Amino acid sequence: MTILLVVLALVATALPVAAQPASSPTPQDARVLLRAMEDAFTAVAERVTPAVVNVSTVPKKGLPPAEDIPEQFREFFEEFRRRRPEQRSTGSGVIVDPNGYILTNNHVIENASEITVRLSDARRFPAKLVGRDPKTDLAVLKVDAPPPLPVAELGDSDTLRIGQWAIAIGNPFGLDRTVTVGIISATARTRVGVATYENFIQTDASINPGNSGGPLLNLDGRVVGVNTAIVATGQGIGFAIPINMAKDIMRQLISGGRVVRGWLGIMIQDVTEDLAKAFGVAEREGVIVANVMPGGPADAAGLRGGDIVLEFGGTPIRETPDLQRRVAGVTPGQVVDLKVLRDGQRVTLKVTVGEMPSDEPIASVTPDSSWGLRIEPVPPELAQRPPSQNGAGVLVADVATGGAAEAAGLRRGDVIMEIDGRPIDDPAGLVRELDALTKGQSVRVYIYRPGAEGGRHFVMLERRESEP
Repeated sequence: MTILLVVLALVATALPVAAQPASSPTPQDARVLLRAMEDAFTAVAERVTPAVVNVSTVPKKGLPPAEDIPEQFREFFEEFRRRRPEQRSTGSGVIVDPNGYILTNNHVIENASEITVRLSDARRFPAKLVGRDPKTDLAVLKVDAPPPLPVAELGDSDTLRIGQWAIAIGNPFGLDRTVTVGIISATARTRVGVATYENFIQTDASINPGNSGGPLLNLDGRVVGVNTAIVATGQGIGFAIPINMAKDIMRQLISGGRVVRGWLGIMIQDVTEDLAKAFGVAEREGVIVANVMPGGPADAAGLRGGDIVLEFGGTPIRETPDLQRRVAGVTPGQVVDLKVLRDGQRVTLKVTVGEMPSDEPIASVTPDSSWGLRIEPVPPELAQRPPSQNGAGVLVADVATGGAAEAAGLRRGDVIMEIDGRPIDDPAGLVRELDALTKGQSVRVYIYRPGAEGGRHFVMLERRESEP
C-alpha cells in the first residue's frame, strides 16, 4: 500500500505538468490528493466495519443421536462426546437489514450444528439459519439483537468498472475486521470451480481464509460483492459474488427459505474449436445441446440434441455458464424465445421455462477428442434400458492407451449412438463410417455414458496416420 501511495504521489506530481505547463504542482498539492484518498478509505472503514460480523460455527460431530445408539454402548459414546474437543471454524458476514439479517457464504455455515455471531461491540448472539444456496455459495442468517443494529448499504454490482477501487473487510485468520484495499481486477469470471452459478468479481484486495462472507465495497462504502474464494497458489487473486446476484438469492431465502430457478431440462456443452468446425459455427458461438430430457420444457418446445443455442431471450450465448445463469434467473412459467442453429438453419423456438427440480444437477459436459478402440454390439441387459433404445448404438469394449479414442475422451462402457448425425446400429456400420475418413479428418461422435457420469456427450474423433 505504501508503494501504491508513493506511485500515486509521483503521478499526481507529474501529470499536471503536461496539462498545465504554466504552473507546476507543489508537494503540498500531492499531499492534498493523497490525504483526500486516505480520508475516503478511512470513511469507508469507519462507516462499514461496525456492520461486519464474525461468524463462528461448531461443526456437526457426525455421531448418531443417543436414541440410535444401543444401550450397552451409550455410556461410551456419551463420554466420547464430553471428551472430544470442540472444534470451531470462523468466517465473516455483513448485516444487511436492521431486523438482523446477515449475508454470508454457504461454506462458512455448512454442516454447522451451532452458529454464533459476534458483533463489532463484542456482543455475541446465536444465529438462526434462514436459508442457504449451495449453487451460489450464499447463506442468510438472522440474529435477534436489540436495535439499533449497524447496517451496510448495498450497491449495484452491474455498474462496476475494471480498475476502480475495491475495499474488503473481514476476519482473516481470526484477525477481526481487517481492512484491505485494491482494485476490481475483472468482472464476470466463470469456471472458478467454487459454485454452480459463477459470475465472480475478481479483486486484488487482499482476501484470506476467514474473509469468506465479508463485504467487498466501493469507494462510496456500498457493498458490491460478498468475498468468497481465493486462488491458493496466486498472489492478489480473490473472488466475490456480485451483490446483485446476492440480493435476489437473499430475497428468496428470506421470503420462502429456498431459491426457485428456471429450468429447461437439457445437458449442454461448449462449442470448442473442433466442434465448431463440425457444426459449422464460430468457436464460442452458442452452446451445444447434448441431450434433451424427455418430458422437460425443452422437449415440449421441440429442442433437439445437436441443436446449438445461439440466443436466449434475445441475449447472445457464448458459453455454458451464460445459458445456465440466464435460464436460472427466469421465473418459471415465463415464455422465452430460444434461437438455435439446426442443420445449418436458424430456428426460433418458444419455450415455457419450468421450475428446476431441487435435486436437478445442472452440469455442462466437457468434450474431449478420440480412435484406437474395440467395439461390440450393445449387450441385451443394456439394450433394454434407455437411452440405448432397444439395441441402437455400439458398445465401446476397450480403449487403447495413447490412441485417438483415448485422446477424444471415449471410455470403456460408452455407447456410440451417432456419427455426424447418422445413427449407428451395429459395429460394422461404425467401421464403415470410420473407414471413409481420410488422414486428419474429424468426425462428430454422439455417445451415451452410463453410470454416475451418465448422459449424452458429443466428442470429436480424428483419424491419425497410424489408423488403418
